[in-house]
Parts: sequence; structure tokens; C-alpha cells
Amino acid sequence: MSSHKVPRAATHGDPASTDPPGRAERLRRLRGDVAALRDRAQKAEDAAATAIAEAAAVHRSGATNLVHYLALRSKDLRPLQRRLTAEGLSSLGRMESGVRRNLDAILRMLGESRRGDAVAGDASAGDDSELRANAAALLGGIPDGRSTRIMVTLPSRAADDGALVAAFAAAGMDVARINSAHDGPDTWLRMAAHVRAAGRGIPIAVDLAGPKLRTGPIAPGPRVVRARPRRDELGRAVAPALLVLHAERSKSGGPAPDRAEDEAQRTARDEASVTRVPVVEAGWLAGRTVGEQVRFTDARGRRRRLPVVGTDAGEVVLASDRTSYLATGLTLTAGEATATVGALAPVAQALRVHLGDAITLTDSLEPVVAGDGPEHVIGCTLPEALEAVRAGQRIAFDDGRIEGVVESTGAGRARVSVTQAGPRGTRLRAGKGINLPDTDIDTPALTEADRAALDAVIDVADIVQLSFVRTAADVRLLLDALDELAPSHPRAADIGVVVKIETRRGFANLPEILLELMRRPRVGVMIARGDLGVEAGFERLAEVQEEILWICEAARVPAIWATQVLETLAARGIPTRAEVTDAAAGVRAECVMLNKGPYIVEAIRALDDILRRMHGHLQKKRPLLRRLAAWQRDG
Repeated sequence: MSSHKVPRAATHGDPASTDPPGRAERLRRLRGDVAALRDRAQKAEDAAATAIAEAAAVHRSGATNLVHYLALRSKDLRPLQRRLTAEGLSSLGRMESGVRRNLDAILRMLGESRRGDAVAGDASAGDDSELRANAAALLGGIPDGRSTRIMVTLPSRAADDGALVAAFAAAGMDVARINSAHDGPDTWLRMAAHVRAAGRGIPIAVDLAGPKLRTGPIAPGPRVVRARPRRDELGRAVAPALLVLHAERSKSGGPAPDRAEDEAQRTARDEASVTRVPVVEAGWLAGRTVGEQVRFTDARGRRRRLPVVGTDAGEVVLASDRTSYLATGLTLTAGEATATVGALAPVAQALRVHLGDAITLTDSLEPVVAGDGPEHVIGCTLPEALEAVRAGQRIAFDDGRIEGVVESTGAGRARVSVTQAGPRGTRLRAGKGINLPDTDIDTPALTEADRAALDAVIDVADIVQLSFVRTAADVRLLLDALDELAPSHPRAADIGVVVKIETRRGFANLPEILLELMRRPRVGVMIARGDLGVEAGFERLAEVQEEILWICEAARVPAIWATQVLETLAARGIPTRAEVTDAAAGVRAECVMLNKGPYIVEAIRALDDILRRMHGHLQKKRPLLRRLAAWQRDG
């Protein structure tokens, strides 16, 4: 019988895939490879000695560890990981908090094994006490039962509603966020006073607005409101439209978006469609009684006769099972008495953009007239963007709801061909974000408006958050500005600094950004996942946010998981399953940020519960083996 040799498979240099030599030889090779990694980390440390020395004292070991981590992660470690795992050693899969400690532990184990001792198990990922201390210094101590804090964006209403802020704190808010792009210093101070009054030493973070790359204004529509009943699938009214008539001098508009409501108020609001309408004549309101009829001809010429179903605190409530349009100046009649509808806010208009349409961005901020395409024109609030963008580069509007490619550019103009929009078109409103993922815009993250706001911000904030950070130079600008203010504002020297990573360039430069940032003792990184998802591509967002978490852990710098967390719950009162899972993943960060919404108190409570439940299961990349109670049976 003839014998045939089986060809040996190509190994591509991976010793684990060859016919294994003796165990001692395998361990000898492993020791050499791990020792080479340690030498690589040391060489990187030597090369970065100046940057490490310039870090604040509390960050020097973190800066060193970051340099070690980056040196190792510049190689593909997967073949080595498989070989280490096969010998029962640490795979380096959780080395972020202590790179050299993990390498030294493996080398000690290999040295002992060569003398014939038993091979030790998985090396510890190391102590994360430095990261915990840095997080506490920036964001405050951790609450009982969870290690991840909750940051909540304050609405404008918080300036005049201390009860609302107290409700946030009671629900689980650990850090309060103020966006300086809205309101002004007086409003910020009143917000801050309510946060301080809520107790618990809640830190206040203030966002600097940064350069605003947004769509320009659109001419407003008519001053009219629509009141319509809630209808079922057959078009039958199942809940009336309620018109709340109030004196024009009081605050108008819809129900306060962040009012702390009790259950009865919430139920009443949900069961009816409520529209608030200002009335010029307060005396006319005072003369109304329940049961009488109020007559008017609406903006479409439809005659309406609505009963008064309630009067309270100078307000009159009308009910209707038909839709009405009420415009500024419309006449209301009850008996022989008449009144006039006061000034209504104009209806916000939008461009309706379809696939294949063209959008011309201009540097003019004159309001444009809304249209339905296929040619649209709208302003761009950052002229530098129009100077920097080039034909062929991608562009996205409104968190990626509309996407396109730049066809051509000219003086103060860029023409965009729309490559993505909804099947029935997508509305593009004024003030919506514009992302240019392929374009480097030569404008600093710290604008002149931000510099002017810093005086007031320092009086309010414990933490200042810098938007649109793309380079270490952006960080240096803010740190220098704070140093210049320190002689006249002592708080400037100790204020915490958080950089927001929201662009591809910022992500690419994160190591240098961190080393610059770590010159100050109280620092952190916010993962602004909305813009970052548009910039990097949503298919890559999960990968990018993971890498930011790893880099921050290696630097021992706290990370803030932000944008669209429990967004549907905050806006509509019911979360999606996907966003609950997303919120649970936030436990790997030191803080999770919630934005505004009418159900924000419920969102805070839900996030608090989710983070408490996940606290016993996951720490960074490390699963925790808490006792599983679900399948236990007594006895």
C-alpha cells in the first residue's frame, strides 16, 4: 500500500497554528513575545516623556498607561492572545486599566512555569481606583447602588421652576447640564441657584456652544394654531380638542414641556388634545361661565360653537369634537360680548426635501421661503464651512436624516445633490445641524462668543464642556483662556474641563487631545454620539464609541455617554426596546447624559433603575459574576 503525505497548512507566522513543539519551548517563545511587547511599551514611554511630564500629577500614571496601551494596540495582538489563552494565561483582553502590570504578571507566570511550577490563571486586569478617583473629582461621588452617574440637561423652564429641578434631583440626577447656546447669563444663574438649593452637592456642567454649523432661517408661516380632537382608526373623535383661553399677558404656547405633573394632571392631559390660545381682553375671560357657548369663524371659514367646560384661575376651557384653526386677531363671541385672539407664534416652516433634489447652501442668513423642491436654497451659519468644502465631499443634515454629496462650490455657495431622504420627502427646518465628515474646517473650537461667555460660565459652572474639539490645539485654547481668567476669577484655576468628541477628526486625534487635556487635574471626555454617528457612519458608531471608552479607561479619564439616551421615553413616555439596551450599555461609562423632554423625570427614574440593575453585571469590559437569582429555588 502506498502512503501519501498530507501537505502542511500555511501558518502565516502564527506559532499556535504549527505542530506544537514541547511545552517548555512554547512558553519560551511566549515569554520572548511578551517581553518584546513590554520593550515596545517602554520605548513609547521614553518617546512621550515630555508629554507625560507635563500632565497634572494625578494624571501622570494615567498618561503613561495611555502611551503603553496605544503602543500595544498599534499591533494586531490576536495571534498572541490565542497562544496565551491556550496556556491558561491572561489574553490581555482587559488590560486597559494597567498595561505594564498585566505584561509583568504574565512574564512572572511564564518565569515560574519554566521552573516547572503550575501555570497561574488569568492575570488581573488591575486596580481601577485611579479612574474612580478622577471620576469623583470631576463628576462628584457615586450614588448608592450604581457606579455610573446621570447627567440631565436643564430646560429653560428650570430657571423659574425650582420644583422641577428638585424633581430631577429626587429622580436620580447627579450632574446638571446647562447649554450656553440657549438663554443667557441671568437665566443660567437662576438655574444654578435651583440646582444648589436641591442639595446633594450636584455639580453643574455648562456647554460652550462652539462654532455653529447649522441651517439658516426660514421665513415663518401664518400665526395660527390648530386644535383637533383625538380620533380612532375610523376617524371618530374619541377625545375632545380642548382650547385653553388665557390672558395674553401670561405665558402662551403649549403645555410647559418639563412640568412636574402629578398623576391626575398627566392622565387629563393624555386623554385630550390641549391647545392654549391667548386672548387680549382679560375681562371677557372673567365673565365666562360653564355651559355657555363661544362662537367664532375659524381661519378656514368654518363656523364653530363650542361649550365652556371649565373656568379656573382666569382661564376658560372650551371643548370640541371638530378641528378648528385659530389665527391672531380672530373674534370670539359669547352672548353679546366679544374678544380677540392675541398674538400667536408663527408656524415654523420647513423645506420638504426628496431624493434627487438639490440644496444650495449660501452664506446669506436672510430667511428663505419654504418650498417643495426640487431646487432648495438655505443659509449656512458657518461661512468657513462653505470655504472649506469641495466637490465630491459628503454632507449630512439634521442628524443624517438627509444626506448628499457636494456637486459644486462657488463664492459663498455650495450645491448639494441629495442622495438620501425619506420616501415621501424629509422636512429640513431652520437651525438643524450640518455635518461635513470629509471636510477639515479651519475654525477654532473656542469661538469669540465662547470667550465672551466664559466670565459668566465660570460663575455658574463646576465643569466647562468644549464642543467641536478636533485637535489638541483646540484644548490648548480653552486651557489658556482659563489660565488668563484665573487671576480675576479664582474658580477658573480649578474648574473641570470636558471635551466633546463629535467629529471624525476629533476621534482620530483623541490620544493627543487627551494628553493635552490631562495638564489639568479635573477632566473628562464626552462621547457625542449623535454627530459622531453621522460623521463616522452609523454602521461604525458602535465600534467608535467602544474604542473611545477603551482609550479613556487606559488614560484613567472618565467618559460621558451622551446623545439620544432614552430619547423616545423622554419625548413620548414609552421607551423602545433598542434604547433600553443602549442605556444599559452606558454602565461602562462613568456618566450617562439625558436630554430634555416632557417625560424627562420618568426617563431619569428609568435610567437610574437600569444602571442599578446593570451595576452588578458589568464593569467596563469585565463581566461581573453576581449571583443569578432568576433561576434559584428555595430549598
